[in-house]
Amino acid sequence: MGNWFTDLFRDITGKLGVLFGEIKITDLLDVLIIAFIIYEIIILVRNTRASQIVKGVVLLLVVYIIAELANLRTLSFVLQAITSFGIVVLAIVFQPELRRAIEQVGQVNSALSRFLKPPTMEETLRGDWQKAIVAVCDAAERMAEERTGALIAIERRTNLNEIIRTGTALHSDVNVEMLGTIFYEGTPLHDGAVVVREAKIEAAGCFLPLSNNLEISRDMGTRHRSALGLSENSDAVVVVVSEESGIISLAKNGVMIRRLDRQNLFSLLVSEVIPPEAPKRRNPFRRKTKVTAHEEKE
Repeated sequence: MGNWFTDLFRDITGKLGVLFGEIKITDLLDVLIIAFIIYEIIILVRNTRASQIVKGVVLLLVVYIIAELANLRTLSFVLQAITSFGIVVLAIVFQPELRRAIEQVGQVNSALSRFLKPPTMEETLRGDWQKAIVAVCDAAERMAEERTGALIAIERRTNLNEIIRTGTALHSDVNVEMLGTIFYEGTPLHDGAVVVREAKIEAAGCFLPLSNNLEISRDMGTRHRSALGLSENSDAVVVVVSEESGIISLAKNGVMIRRLDRQNLFSLLVSEVIPPEAPKRRNPFRRKTKVTAHEEKE
C-alpha cells in the first residue's frame, strides 16, 4: 500500500514538474494580464445596472453550451443569431461604463505623466487660484451656517466643456458675494452647479451626471450624487454644501469626504488644485561673492 502511494505521488509530481517546466514566463504574464482585465471589468460593473446585464449574458452562454452538448440545433441557431450582433448591442448598452473605463485609463496615463514630469503653474495663476480657493472656502462656511445648498465643481485636467454647455456662461471672478448670489434660494441658477476654470467662474446652473453607485448613504441627496457622478467621470473636485444639514463635503475620484470645516476644506483644495512649487535650481556657474566685515556691519 505504501509503495503504491509513493509511486502515485512520484508520478503526479513528475507530471507537474514537466507541466510547469513547459510554462514560460510570457505565458504566466499573459494569464495574469487577462485575470487583471477580468477583475477590473467585474469591479467596473459591480453594483450598477450593468451587473444585471452581465448576469443575463452569462446565462445565455450557459444555455448555448448546454444546447451544443445536447445537440439542440434550433436553439443553437437562435443563440448564434443573437450573438452575431450581440457585440454591437452590448457596446450600445454599456456605453456609459465603457466611457468611464476609457476615462480611467486616461487618468492613469495622466498620473504616469505627472510622475515622470511634475505639473507646473505660472506664479500669476497660482496666486489667482489661492484667492479663488479662499473665496470658495469662505463662501462654503457662510452658506453652511445659513443652510444654503451649494455645488461647486473645480476643473483640473479633464475638460468640462460638456458640463459648461448645460449652464449659463459667466466668466467672472470667484468671490464670496458672487457665489452667495448664485446659490441664494430663488435665483434662477441656485439649483445647478458652478464650474470654476482657471480660477474663474466659467458657468453656473450646470447639470452634473448622477452617480450610479448603489452604496451611497440615503442621507445624501441629489447634490451629493451629482458631485460623486462628476468625480467618477473626471478628475474634477466638487465642493458640496448640504441644504438640510449644512455639512460641507468634497467629492474626488468617486469618494465623498464629509464633515469638513473651513481649514480642512482649504487644505484639501490647495493640495488637489495647486501643484507644489518646483525647487529652484542653483546656477553652478554663478560665482559666490564674499561678504566683508565692513559690509556686514552696514
